[in-house]
Formats: sequence, C-alpha cells, structure tokens
Amino acid sequence: MKITEISLKRTTIPVVIFTILALVGIYSYTRLSVELVPNIDIPVNIVMTVYPGAAPSEVESSVTKPIEDAVSGMEGIDKIISYSFENMSVVAIQLKDGMNADIALQDCERKVKMIQSNLPTDCELPLFAKMDLNMLPIMSVAVSSNIPEQQFFDLVDLNIVPYLSQIKGVAEVEIIGGNQREIQVKADAQKMQQYGISLLQLKQMIAASNLDFPVGKITDDKTRSLIRLSGKFSSVDDVSELIIGALPNGSTIRVKDVATVVDGNKESTKIARINGVPAIGLSIKKQSGANAVEISDQVRELFKDFETKYSGQNLKFTIASDTSDFTRNAVDSVMIDLIFAIILVSITMLLFLHSFRNLIFVVVSIPTSIISTFLVFQLFGFSLNILTLLALSIVVGVIVDDAIVVLENIYRHMEEGKKRWQASLEATRELGITVVSITVVLIAVFLPIGLTGGMTGELLRSFSLVIVFSILISLLVAFTLVPLLTSRFGKIKILNKNNFFDRILMGFETFINGVKSAIMSALHWALNHKTITLVSVIVLFFGSFMLVSKGYIQTEFMDGGDRGEFILGIELDKNATLDETSKICQSVEEQLMTYPEVALVYSRIGSQGGSMAFNETPYAAEINVQLVDKQKRDVSSKIFSIRTKNQLAEMFAGPKFTVNEVSMMGTTTRPLELVVRGNNYDEVRAYAAKVFGIAQNTRGTTDVKISDEEGNSELNIEIDREKLARMGLTLGEVGAELRMAFAGDNNLKYKEYGEEYDINIMLDEFNKKSREDVENMTFVSRTGNVVKLKQIASVVEQKGPSLLSRYNKLPSVTITGQVAGNTIGTIGEEIKTELAQIETPIGVEVVYAGDLENQSESFGSLLVALIASILFVYLTMVALYDSYAYPFVVMFSMPLSIIGALLALALAGKSLSLFSIMGIIMLMGLVAKNAILVVDFANSLVAQGHKVYDAIIEATSLRFRPILMTNLALIFGLLPLALSSGPGAEWKSGIGWVLIGGLTSSMFLSLIIIPIIYVMISKLLGKDKQNEKKRKQQILEVEHVLPEVKSFN
Repeated sequence: MKITEISLKRTTIPVVIFTILALVGIYSYTRLSVELVPNIDIPVNIVMTVYPGAAPSEVESSVTKPIEDAVSGMEGIDKIISYSFENMSVVAIQLKDGMNADIALQDCERKVKMIQSNLPTDCELPLFAKMDLNMLPIMSVAVSSNIPEQQFFDLVDLNIVPYLSQIKGVAEVEIIGGNQREIQVKADAQKMQQYGISLLQLKQMIAASNLDFPVGKITDDKTRSLIRLSGKFSSVDDVSELIIGALPNGSTIRVKDVATVVDGNKESTKIARINGVPAIGLSIKKQSGANAVEISDQVRELFKDFETKYSGQNLKFTIASDTSDFTRNAVDSVMIDLIFAIILVSITMLLFLHSFRNLIFVVVSIPTSIISTFLVFQLFGFSLNILTLLALSIVVGVIVDDAIVVLENIYRHMEEGKKRWQASLEATRELGITVVSITVVLIAVFLPIGLTGGMTGELLRSFSLVIVFSILISLLVAFTLVPLLTSRFGKIKILNKNNFFDRILMGFETFINGVKSAIMSALHWALNHKTITLVSVIVLFFGSFMLVSKGYIQTEFMDGGDRGEFILGIELDKNATLDETSKICQSVEEQLMTYPEVALVYSRIGSQGGSMAFNETPYAAEINVQLVDKQKRDVSSKIFSIRTKNQLAEMFAGPKFTVNEVSMMGTTTRPLELVVRGNNYDEVRAYAAKVFGIAQNTRGTTDVKISDEEGNSELNIEIDREKLARMGLTLGEVGAELRMAFAGDNNLKYKEYGEEYDINIMLDEFNKKSREDVENMTFVSRTGNVVKLKQIASVVEQKGPSLLSRYNKLPSVTITGQVAGNTIGTIGEEIKTELAQIETPIGVEVVYAGDLENQSESFGSLLVALIASILFVYLTMVALYDSYAYPFVVMFSMPLSIIGALLALALAGKSLSLFSIMGIIMLMGLVAKNAILVVDFANSLVAQGHKVYDAIIEATSLRFRPILMTNLALIFGLLPLALSSGPGAEWKSGIGWVLIGGLTSSMFLSLIIIPIIYVMISKLLGKDKQNEKKRKQQILEVEHVLPEVKSFN
C-alpha cells in the first residue's frame, strides 16, 4: 500500500505523527473528568406547583389538569405523567428522542404562564426543571455538634453551606432537618374573639408596624443626606408590645394581650440522624458535566478545615453516602482489568511470536491506540467512566488483530527468503484490502450501537465511538509502525532446544500443531459429510435459544449490582406525627446497628422518595444503610436487605417496611412498575386492584405497592353561601383566615444582626386540636360582628386518596415493586400471562413502565443496531469480493458465535441484559474476521487456478495460526472482565462471558462450517468449471501458437 511505502522510505513521518498523537492524548487525559457513567441527557421537563392546604382532589382539578391542557400543545411530546399530592402538583412531560429538553422547557414555561391567571390565587408560582441525573445528590453528609440547636443551624446555614456552594461544580446544597429560628405569634382564639380582632387584622397591624423605607433627602450647599424611616422591629419584645387597637375606655390592646410571642423554632418537617445521633443533613448536588470525584475531594478538605476551626464546639462531619467512592473504586477496578488485559494479551502474543522483539512489534499498537484515543475523549466531551474504560479494556485484544495479521504475513514472506524491507512492503500490500475490510466490518458493527436512540444510545455512544477510533488508530499502526519496525529490526527466530524458554515455546508449538491437525482432520471429515455437519450445527444453534426459553438464561434491563447500600423505608399510619415516626425509627436504628454487616445508618424522618421526594410525609422515614465491604460479609446487599426487612417486620407490628436497593448509578430502583389507566376512575381502581393482586403473587416480587391508598383524614368545610353573604363575609376572607389559623403565615420577616427570620402568625396549639376547634373558629365581618364557622358552614370528616395520578391525561393507578430471586423480564412475562386470563374493562389498559419499559426499548434499539450491523457487514463484503454470493459465506460465522455466547451466559449464571446483548452485537464484527481471512485467501487461490476444495483446505491451513492468535489474544484479554468481582463487575462480567463464549465457539466452528459453505456456494457458482474452462482455453491458445512458432523457425 502507498502509505506503507511512504512509511518505509520516510521513516520520520510515522514517528512524528504518532508522537504528536501521543502528546495530545496525554494532555487530553490530564483534563478528563471522572464519572461513573456518561452524562445522560434525559428529555423530560417537570412543572411543580405548590398549592398550600389543598387536598389531592382539589390540586388535580384546579392545578394539574389546567397545566396538562396547557403543555399538551408542546411539540414532540411522548407522554405526560402527572401526580397530585396534598399541597402539590407535579406534571412530568417526557419528550421524544432527539428533542432538545432545554428548548422544550422554554416552550413549557411560556405555555404555563399563559394560563397562570386561571390557577387558584393561593397557588405559588410554578417551578420548571429539566430532569437530570444531576438532580441526584453526589454526597449525603450528617453534621453534628454540641452547641445549642438554633446556633448550630445558623452555623450550618450561614457559614458552612455558603462555602460548600462556592466549590467549583457544586449546583445546590440542601439542608435536611435542624431547628431553624422563627418568631412565632400564637394567637389565643378566645381573647381574639373577646377583643373582636381577626387573624387577618392582627397580621395587617404587625405588617404595617414593621416597615423600614427611605422617605427622601435634604441638601444644602455642601452636603446631601438621605432620610430613612426606621420602623422595623429591633427585638422580639417590640412585637409583643405592639399596639394593635384600643378599647372604648381608652386603654390599648397590645399583641401580647391576644397572642403569645415566642422566639422559637420552625415546626420540623424532617429530622436527620447519623448512627442514632441527632444531626443536620446536607445533600450536595453537582452541576452537569462537573467532576464528582474532584468535588468530593474538595468537600472533604473543607470539612477538615471546619472541624479544626470549630473543634471547641465538637463539630463533626460524617459522610453518609458519597457516589464518588463507588465511582473511584469502579474506575480503578476497570483500570486494573485493563492492565491485566494488556499483560495477558502480551503473554499470549509472546507464545505465538517466540521473541520479545516480535512482541514489541505487535504490542506497540496498544499504548499508541489507547493514548491517541484520549484525543477523542476531549473532542467529544467524553469522561473517564466505567463504560469508556470498559471499551478500552475490550479493545485491547482487538487493536492487536491488524498488527498480528500483518506481522504474521511479513514473517511468512521472510521465511520464503525475501529481505526484511521487501517482505514488509509486499506482505502489507498483499493484505491491504483484507485488513481494511476487517476494520471496516468492525466499525460497521460498532457505529450502529452509538447511533441508537433513547437512553440506550446516550449510555453507549461514548462506548462505541471509543472502540471505533481505537480500531482506526490500530489500522494506521498496522500499515505504518509495524512494517517500519520489521523492515529495520525484523528477525526470524530459530528455537533452540538447549534454551529453557525456547523449550516452553516448542512445547506450545507442538500443542498448537496438534490442535491444527485435529481441526484439519475434522474439516476433511466435515467436507465429506456436509449434511450431518450442517444439521448438527443447526440443532446446536436452535438449542442455544432454548436456554432462554426454558429459563436457564433470564432477561433483565440492567443488573443493579451490589453497591453495599440500600434504603429501608418505614411507613406508619397516615395520621402519625413526625415525633411518633421518629421514635419508631430510632428503635429500628438501634436494631440495625446490632448487625455486624452494617457499617453506617443515616436516617431521614419525614422523607419518602429519596432525593426526588416532592411532598412532606411525617408518617414515613428512610434509613440509608451502608454495609461493610463485600469481602467482609458473606451475603449480597439484596439478600441482606430483604432478610433484615422481614426480621424487622416481625419485631415491629405497626409500621410497614420496604427496601430499595441502591443501583450502581446511585439511584433507588423501581424495577416493577405497572400503570393502569382509563377513562373511568372507578373502573381503573377496580382493575388496578386485580393487577396488584397478580403482581403480589408473582414469584420474585417483593414490596409491591399500589398508589391508590387512603390519605390523611380530612375535615371538609362546606360553606353555605347564603349565610356567608348575610354575615357580611366572603369566601376569600374565610379561606385566608382559616389558612393562617391552622397552617400559619410566615410572610413577615424579623431582622437581627443582618439576618432575617420568619414571623409566623397562627392559632395557638391548644386552639387547633379537635373538630370543635375548627367549628368554633371566629371571623370578624366588615360590620364588626363576630361570626363562628359553624354558623356559616358544616364540617364533614372524611378520607381521601393520598395521591391522584394521571397518564396521558387519563386517570391512572400505579403498581410498583422490587425484584428478588427472579429477573424483571421473567416476572413481566408471567404477569402478562396472568392478566390475559382475566377480563379487561373497555377503555382500561395496562402500561408496562419502569425496567420493563426500559428493557423493551433498549432491546428494541439494540435489535435495530444488530440488523444494521449485519446489513453493513454484508455490504462491505459485497464490495470486497465483488460478489453478492460469497458475503453469505462470511455471514454464516455470525450465528456460530451465538451458540457459544448463550452457552457461556448459562454456565456463568448471567442474564440476558443490555450489556450482554451489546456483546452479541459486537461478536458480529469480531467473528467475521475469521471468515474473511479464510475466504479472501481461498478466493485468491481459486483465481490462480486451484480447485475450490484444495483452495479452501490450503486457506484454512495457512490462516489457522493468525485466526487462533487473534482470537486467543482477545479471549485472554477479556478474562479479567469476565472474572471481575470489584465494583461494577455486574456490568462487565456479562459482556465478558458473551464475548469469550462467542469467540471460542466461532473460532473452532467457523474453521469447519465456513469451508463447507464456501465449497457449496462455489459449486453453485460453478467455480471449478470456470477454472477448467479457462485452463482448456489456455491450452487451446498454446496449441494454436506453437505451429506458428515452428513455421517461423
């Protein structure tokens, strides 16, 4: 090839090119961020609207539905899912693949603002957000100290959090728990009634007396001074002593006469504890693209500084959860796998190449390709993560393929007596088209993986492009550096029996020759018994698929892995208070800390749903349980969590316990998610109850829950509008007064030492304990009359749902659950089978969401990628052979790899998941090269006049060694992945076993089956007849020429 000739004549050119690539690659490596997985852009917009004091039904009708109608006109919507909680509406808009979520968010804001005036006046302004994995915290920290509670909270809020927020890459720091200062004005209902003052009037008087504003300025010839009215409260006593009215006898009415003013704490909505010790929780989130590992390091350094600075206050930071720890360990684990892969590949090559000199010729492609690939990381914004490093680990065995094939052919030419320079040039030129074809086939397989849509494409894009670029660099190395080195330093080594190392190599060669003889004997037999051989392989092929259908290989979207962490959920009766929940939770914490497998317990009382919790749940708690390292326990986190949950359920009779395992991506998973939707809510509820029962009884499901649950008991106030009007009141005045009485009003501020604190005006606790307190609530009309609520309304006690959900603007009920002892794919099939046996109401349907949806979409995307890969490989072969028939010979190597791939999965106990299917797609290109090497050489022999039978035997014999060498290099290079047991091993091992199994079966079977197919197709094409005809034509031409020569003489 021309590029090889240039490299041999001008040796400085390849040296300069690869030196530049190496320097740029090393520079790029130093600037890469470290993440667990690639940054995934999820096309989901969220609209959150707070409607204080509203029940779910009211939230749905007044807020959720209008917002749904507004956003439904957005372009590119896939589905709309909405949730109506108590006090809050959440509308999630999922967009179709390819839509820009940022642009869609602007459109969403515009459409919602157009109908904002139609929402209830008491609603807060809607909040808009784009769903992002960065919404999940990278660190959860518990802060403890021995200073008073209010001072402690101020220390965290005013001193620590601002410093954390300034760290580069930190997006948000959320405070969980703690006692925040609040000035509370607790009104006495009887005294308010006695003086004829309403809560609204009390608030207006306090607000009017808490003002501080400029009123103008004075100037003279030389100076100018501003005039400022200073009327804000300077002490809590100022609030108590404030005059708010006067009696007929002239005496004044002060705030303290009708209310108690307390310098207290805000009502706690969440409580945090670390190992049973009260603490303030900090949840740290990162910006998109920021380096989580660097942020974690800086945060930890800052914590050390604060602990030193406030050592007298015994300030202590405890890291409850840090995703960077797992990220760092997972990345380090893959790096170790990569190093071992390089070592094993090098040892394999040394056995075949016989000398370290020859080994260097081949292995030079590994660092050259890998280091150069870091340039692609920088150009495309890729990070060092478990998938990109996994790609590099896999590609180690692939990038030496081209170099091996070229080097083996160079030495074959040298053995024929050619000089090094000539052998290097001619051998590379001879294999030019073949090696390029092999590379193009590999690229044709990997590119479709990166071009798939959805979350699968986002996840695998960097993986596939890293492999593609590494292969391209290795091709360049094979055509430049390898022939350059052999032309200068190539030397045929003759093994010496007296050398110990050479004796090992001679023994290895004897073994290889024995294997070759066995393969060639099997090939001769197979060519004479084609039917038996092909039928046997077909039986093996379809038999391998029975491993899946018979349940020996199960299906799932993605193995969650064992991160050594799980979330224990505790849920009491909906009427339970935060204090009651806290007491139960504390007892559970004490029990958990008795287990030797438990390393740390971090509790968040009043929280449900993790970092994605939207509403307050005082009746629930979540305990983050960190386990000791895998090596120090003999049970997986999944099994331990389920066993612990069952034990706790026996010890504590009241609460409901659930467990959510933390996946490798740091999220709490809900593998099982079924959405029942329809036009009629009652029919949806009834059918959902049946689906819930089936899901509960399906083998392998646990913690199955249904969203259709009763919420808190409600007191529904039904106003008599005629009585309301006669009493001189309006519905707005009654509603505002009631909300202030029972929920409080904290819009006013009290300023001290430059910091502002809420002034909360509400009824005192002893005036809001019973239904009678609500009925006796008093209002002051515009005419000054005192009116009780029971005079204008009836109070009805009832229970409503705690959550109302909708799917694509239809009422829905969601069933969720965890999976244990079975895979989600198998569970999904069993549920579908059971549901098919019961009658479904008209207009009601079940949507399979969660991991079932992800599995279906990812498998579908990968199926398209597989078809595209096969098509591209075929078209590449058509161009190579200038034939539409011979490419089918190469294509027959692909199903042979599936036999070994599925068998390896079954023997290793792995499931058919996203990564194992990706491995099967990769096999399509990796095994095609075996057939290409044989068929290409056989075609050249046939073109020279050899018979087809003799040509294919000769080609198989000559190409056996490079085929064996390249396959064994890749197989041994993949062993560290398949046998990996470190963090992230669940993702790596599946793809490792698939590739090892597929390469092994294809390596041996293709050396027998490909020749059979080649002979059959060549016979159909009449290749031997064509050659015989050519030979006869040549003989006739010679016989015609000879008489003329004789007559001339």
